[in-house]
Amino acid sequence: MDSIQVHVAGQEAPTTQESKPRPAHAAKSPVDKTLSGASDLLKLLPTGTVLAFQALAPSFTNHGVCHTANRYLVLALIGACIVSCVLLSFTDSIVGPDGKLYYGLATFWGFYPFNFAGGAAQRGAVFKDLSRFRITALDFVHAVFSAVVFLAVAVADASIQSCLFPDCGADVRELLVNLPLGAGFLSSVVFMIFPTTRKSIGYTDMTPHSHSQ
Repeated sequence: MDSIQVHVAGQEAPTTQESKPRPAHAAKSPVDKTLSGASDLLKLLPTGTVLAFQALAPSFTNHGVCHTANRYLVLALIGACIVSCVLLSFTDSIVGPDGKLYYGLATFWGFYPFNFAGGAAQRGAVFKDLSRFRITALDFVHAVFSAVVFLAVAVADASIQSCLFPDCGADVRELLVNLPLGAGFLSSVVFMIFPTTRKSIGYTDMTPHSHSQ
């Protein structure tokens, strides 16, 4: 019985410590705020481009310890990803009358499927009217804001900041911390007011158009 009483008494100390009141609300650190804003922005970008950036950025930045060559590699990576976001904004997908899924590029005249082997005459016979998929002004708006969103995500990365802005002051760092939040809010408002029906390659909403739509 004595050994049981000693064991129980030893359990009381952790219970007393756990009962200490914790602060009702802890303020988010700048890093938490940056990561939160960046994670929301990723939903507005093509998945493949984001994954490529996340995979290559640590190596290209040398984990934040950059040399001159690393800065050129980082700038090239960011530029290539921005171009990818812009180009993918003009892509689309459609299920043809034959039941096959076709990916393609929106043009000023309609839709050009990448994986259709026939010529222009056959394409017109199979897909009928593709003029409804032609490029509109809304596509350019989404392309521009996709580039802005990706740039905000890129500069929110800690290794990118250390590489491209090693000697920046407190004001610049505060700007870099809040940039994803501002860009995310602005882009979300634009995408909400001007929604697109484009089923672009690599984006979250990949339910393709039907040929009858």
